[in-house]
Amino acid sequence: MNLNAVEQIARTTLYEGYMLYPYRPSSVKNQQRFNFGVLYPQAYSDAQGDACRMQTECLVLANPAGSVDVRLRFLHLVQRQVGKLATPVSELDEDALEFQPVESLTIGDRRFQTWQEAVEEQVRAPIFKLSDLEERPRRVPFYLPCQRSVEAIRDEAGLAVAVIVRDQSCVTGTIEISAQYDGELTKLTVVALNQTPLEDPRAATRDEALLQSMISTHTILGVSDAEFISLLDPPAQFGSAAAGCRNIGAWPVLVGQDGDRDTMLSSPIILYDYPEIAPESAGDLFDGTEIDEILTLRIMTLTDDEKREMRGADDRARKILERTESLPVEQFMKMHGAVRGLKRAAKR
Repeated sequence: MNLNAVEQIARTTLYEGYMLYPYRPSSVKNQQRFNFGVLYPQAYSDAQGDACRMQTECLVLANPAGSVDVRLRFLHLVQRQVGKLATPVSELDEDALEFQPVESLTIGDRRFQTWQEAVEEQVRAPIFKLSDLEERPRRVPFYLPCQRSVEAIRDEAGLAVAVIVRDQSCVTGTIEISAQYDGELTKLTVVALNQTPLEDPRAATRDEALLQSMISTHTILGVSDAEFISLLDPPAQFGSAAAGCRNIGAWPVLVGQDGDRDTMLSSPIILYDYPEIAPESAGDLFDGTEIDEILTLRIMTLTDDEKREMRGADDRARKILERTESLPVEQFMKMHGAVRGLKRAAKR
């Protein structure tokens, strides 16, 4: 599996829509986030009708020694609560912590915002032989524990005047992997399922369910001693088999160098085979449907107060702002446009 080739594309799909311009919590378009590849807890799905599973089916040309490596990746939300202390203290006592929750707080020239952050998670299944999967499908359960942390916000005198409390809920799930041999082809099926229990799924809000959901879920599949078949452009003899693959909530494409057939990325963002990030791009902007140059120009026009909110909203948003403000002119000019893949016109 060519992980280097897939990593940049996988990260781009992982953070698509994570936070949109103008990269501020107060923006209407950032009031309801995380709309791609969300796998809610199964109990919530049964009660509310939202997805709790994602299925990838693809075709493999394999010999008896062929094996598959499956990695499930997603974002796991962290609820970040800003709280104001009634009395400044030099040291925090987390066991007797009392604070007033607030939406935002300004200390000096810094703004701190109650918000939902996210951390990247990866669950890797053991490497299985395709022939073994045909005889016996495998189930790989996983569990991500709950976590909590408290960070002090200090004033110029060094006293803690507020806190940031980060809570991460537990997530329980399963990866199901199976294979079905038909002639010279093997149909590989990978299902991701969120089985996190909820106390009262009918009463749970979307925001509450998201804390125990798998966000922007996608699967990376690699084979050795085998080759994937493109579902977008299969050889003619495999066209009907490709059409028979059933993908739910994701679509697998070949990744790597053009012609490589050992790695597939199955994501909720539909891509073509061998997707690439434009070399002129200076970094993530969380909006693959937008033009980097336009977003960069828009960020440059933000007011000082808007930039302050952007910095306090999220570390990833802060890095976008810092990168934009320090962008060299020559790098910015590269975004203006590039011509690739010109073909010679036929003579008439």
